[in-house]
Amino acid sequence: MKITRVETFAVPPRWLLCRVETDDGVVGWGEPMVEGRAATVRAAVGELTELLIGQDPLRIEDHWQTMSKGSFYRGGPVLSSAVAGLDQALWDIAGKVYGAPVHQLLGGPVRDRVRAYTWVGGDEPSQIAEAVREQVEAGFTAVKMNAGGRMNRLATVRDIDEVVSRAAAAREALGTDRDFAVDFHGRFTVANAAKLLPHLAPYNPLFVEEPVLPEYTHRLRDLTASSPVPLALGERLYSRTDVLPALTAGVAVLQPDLSHAGGISEVRRIAALAETFDVLLAPHCPLGPVSLAASLQVAFGTPNFLIQEQSVGIHYNVGAGPLDYLVDTTPLQFHDGHLLRTAVPGLGIEVDEKAVRAADNTVGDWHNPLWRHSDGSFAEW
Repeated sequence: MKITRVETFAVPPRWLLCRVETDDGVVGWGEPMVEGRAATVRAAVGELTELLIGQDPLRIEDHWQTMSKGSFYRGGPVLSSAVAGLDQALWDIAGKVYGAPVHQLLGGPVRDRVRAYTWVGGDEPSQIAEAVREQVEAGFTAVKMNAGGRMNRLATVRDIDEVVSRAAAAREALGTDRDFAVDFHGRFTVANAAKLLPHLAPYNPLFVEEPVLPEYTHRLRDLTASSPVPLALGERLYSRTDVLPALTAGVAVLQPDLSHAGGISEVRRIAALAETFDVLLAPHCPLGPVSLAASLQVAFGTPNFLIQEQSVGIHYNVGAGPLDYLVDTTPLQFHDGHLLRTAVPGLGIEVDEKAVRAADNTVGDWHNPLWRHSDGSFAEW
């Protein structure tokens, strides 16, 4: 069996899918994506394709090593995401060849269902209580919300009060049997994060995400040593070597993205590394159906898994959602806020190829908003 063709599809709302075909007709799907850089990642996938055509798709680890380390310049979000999508597709092929879901190939399941959280509030969150109540009624046991939008470099009393009031509203709507997480989204300075974290503690968030930007991970220990709230990060870290400083700094929850951090192969290793630090895994996944399916395969086989992000209903999804590109939506249907393990081979989903081909290039590349402070200076996002 040989790889004969690799194709990519840029589909609404902001996703890039890849299709890997073999000479005996087995097809695997992946999702190589950097939000706002779909065209760039698409070009990277094209370059890596040269290493795969004519090769045995079942040599997954050898392909991962070659794609990741076969050139002098390595790493970074674009290359790691291109590798991630192709790696997912190769695992999908392997599962279909062996007639088993990927989690069986990873050593078998350690759980039968995966708890998921849903998003409430957008980049400028408001009306949190109503949004939380809607998700509780839908059966979810956990939600996540942005702490806020644009943030002053040193928070004012109003800034702090607005974030805390949203946390209080979420806790009141959730009660004591459900959870919420707060995403700082790298929008806070270290000083702001240190100032705000104690104010959130009385509302007992599950974790606070990205309290520092990835380039300031060397400051993370300053926060973990004093924070009364568990801290999480990892969506902008792309390898075991990237996450190691965060682990040694005392982060409580690690959030690698299956479409950014080298795919199933690397995230599986990241999870094992995190386990040696007694750190939990909560994969980042605001993307499409293939990324979520790959995340679930890792979650089913990972002992230190905590909770799964997913993008059904997320504010970024305009014009399409994860279920729109599936032949059968059953594997990604929620049951009391959980996703259930199935025996479907490969990644556990069947991509609607006709729908994907029809949607290709029907929307421009998504870009995050560019924000500025009131004085006109650039605001980090």
